[in-house]
Amino acid sequence: MTKRIAVLALQGAFIEHEKMLQRLGADVFEIREKADWQQPKDGLVIPGGESTVMAKLLVELGLHDAVRNDIVAGLPVFGTCAGLILLSEHVRQHEGEEAAPMAGALSTMDITTCRNAYGRQLGSFATEADVAGVGKVPMTFIRAPFIESVGSKAKVLASVGGHIVAARQDNQLVTAFHPELTDDPRVHEAFLKMI
Repeated sequence: MTKRIAVLALQGAFIEHEKMLQRLGADVFEIREKADWQQPKDGLVIPGGESTVMAKLLVELGLHDAVRNDIVAGLPVFGTCAGLILLSEHVRQHEGEEAAPMAGALSTMDITTCRNAYGRQLGSFATEADVAGVGKVPMTFIRAPFIESVGSKAKVLASVGGHIVAARQDNQLVTAFHPELTDDPRVHEAFLKMI
């Protein structure tokens, strides 16, 4: 059966996710306003972009509570980069600062994330690493966060250089890297299999 995936298209790299999901045979539609959320869906993708802008728009457009409630109720969700930040219960803006819930974030995953974690020198880089249940995949990082710690409900799926870069909690999958910017569809496949 074809999976119908909603892609949050408020800002950021949503088109690349749409192309990857379509390549895998999914039916994709964009979420731009509250009315879009009423459509039937099997899962949600929250792309990379500016997490503070996306959080603000979720609230301003009246999407925040509906999206959060559906994720808490079990709607499968895949967040990359900014999407990871939006799903984190606690966010640290910079190393050394206190981690706290981020205003407007969905905060549904039992993880603490450090934003802009790699600093300017390593603002963007590419590598390969193992993702549990998927195998070795190419990873593209763009001013990426990393997961500082996971709570008892979440499970680490991948680490790079001692930092957690992918995790899963029930029907929630997050990556600090951008699998949609490579030709390798396996992380998106893993998400579709979760549904």
